Amino acid sequence: MSSQGAVRPLHHHGHPGVRHVFVRDLVIPALIGIHTHEKDGTQRIRVNLDMEVPEADNPVQDRLSDVVCYEEIVDGIRSIVDAGHINLVETLAEKIAARILADQRIDRVRVRVEKLDIFSDAASVGVEIERSRHQ
Repeated sequence: MSSQGAVRPLHHHGHPGVRHVFVRDLVIPALIGIHTHEKDGTQRIRVNLDMEVPEADNPVQDRLSDVVCYEEIVDGIRSIVDAGHINLVETLAEKIAARILADQRIDRVRVRVEKLDIFSDAASVGVEIERSRHQ
């Protein structure tokens, strides 16, 4: 901590620090699935994200423009889901990852998409993917 109270990012071996921006347990209705009954009505899905954002050399100021806005991220997920039926949770996860990585400040993202109401004896089923701008 500097004398002015700002916390400086840690730098290891010339690499900048990383900020993790996340969305936890976003539950939304979605038209998703391959079965006939899944095409006729929405079902609950849960989305979790972890986004890696390299930190700049300068400390973040108290301005929204300096950071990844999680409200924009959530709005983007909702717009993908609201665009229409998707067959597979894998496809939805890929669409979400691509949208997130369109923000040049985000280097890597982990996306988990879960269907919540498939099996009475399982809390959820789904997929988790990791994608990087540098793959």
